[in-house]
Amino acid sequence: MESNLTPSSGQDSTTNSQSTRSKIDPAWEHVSEERYANGRKALICLYCKKITKGGGIHRMKQHLAEVKGDIGPCKSVPPDVKFRMENSLQEFVNSKKAAQEAYECRNPYGPNVSQFEGDGAEGEEEVQQMQSPMTANSGKRKKSTVDKYFAPRNTQGAQPSMRSVLAGKEAIWRADMAVGRFFYDACIPTNAVNSFYFKPMLDAIFAIGPGYKGPNYHQLRVNLLKDAKKEVQLLVDSYRAIWAKVGCTIMGDGWTDNRQRTLINFLVYCPEGISFVKSVDASDIVKDATNLFQLFDEVIEWVGPLNVVHIVTDNAANYVAAGRLISQKHKHINWSPCAAHCLNLIFKDIGKIDHVAELVRRASKVTIFVYNHVALLSWLRKREGWTEILRPGATRFATTFIALKSLHDHKHDLQALVTSKFFVDSRYSKDYKSKPSCSFHHLG
Repeated sequence: MESNLTPSSGQDSTTNSQSTRSKIDPAWEHVSEERYANGRKALICLYCKKITKGGGIHRMKQHLAEVKGDIGPCKSVPPDVKFRMENSLQEFVNSKKAAQEAYECRNPYGPNVSQFEGDGAEGEEEVQQMQSPMTANSGKRKKSTVDKYFAPRNTQGAQPSMRSVLAGKEAIWRADMAVGRFFYDACIPTNAVNSFYFKPMLDAIFAIGPGYKGPNYHQLRVNLLKDAKKEVQLLVDSYRAIWAKVGCTIMGDGWTDNRQRTLINFLVYCPEGISFVKSVDASDIVKDATNLFQLFDEVIEWVGPLNVVHIVTDNAANYVAAGRLISQKHKHINWSPCAAHCLNLIFKDIGKIDHVAELVRRASKVTIFVYNHVALLSWLRKREGWTEILRPGATRFATTFIALKSLHDHKHDLQALVTSKFFVDSRYSKDYKSKPSCSFHHLG
């Protein structure tokens, strides 16, 4: 049993780590590796769970890119992953072609003489007589034995290199500061490091090495943006298949911007996720139910009438009427109001109740008095655990009740203010506007 776990020779030991140097390949993020007791390895696709015991990561990359031939295509791979694998395969073909052309130009001794891996400008004079990695008869690429001395890694992500492991604290600090300066200079929010794409970006840069200069302004603005759009389009296309299979919901999110324009964002929901369709300036048609119906009908036709089973809009009268027209034309499509908008209208109706309206009016006077006097606000801000009374909510009516709760939570702080020597001896206590602010016990 012990012999199955420990290599019997140096050759076996090197075999266990054959491919770890190539684990910076992006396909490793979507593949797991299993090792059997006899030393054999198998690669498992993380999406369709297909197991392959030969061919290596390149064959699994063909599987993820749905390239037919050596291995069956993956039926569950996300479109953006498929797009990246296709690009990686094309880059591999281009790099091999360029390397072969460069090698033939450098090597005057024929195809049976090649350099060792890693030889660069310093080692061009040392030419080693050896068998070519690619022979015309076999057509197979021989693997380097150097890779076999590195332990395999079964987790997803980029393989840390020896350089990063041995890097000193000062070198790590310099790298971190370089990233930090970029964030601070470009005014990038620090929570951008939590982006799903931040770590893969660093891994990709590290894999290329110090010669990489990054994309320029034009590439980011034009070429790469077009490629990113293609990835998003592939993702939306994958959602379309789900729409046809299980149906989808169209959501119309109406809102008003700071220029008083009425905008409607159209989104499509399915179990796989939400897709943004378009945003429309509906300022001139929002009051008319017929025009709203025509606008929603255009989106329904784009999604596919048979794919839509549900429409969600605001609960305003014009949207309700448009929903009826949609249900009349498409019998299988149901309309329902937005739950958040209904709750907002409930807050609005509660605010119209007499004793609630009076409470809101008096609480507003307290808030205005405190925030109009910097000295009072400064005194309160020095209190332990103080948070601002005014905290904006998603809607105006929600903000009102958030402010009421905040006043109630800070009742003891406000009572301490009006009974403090600072307030009693100040001119604020003699201001008639402060009288409503001195009756905080009514807020509880």
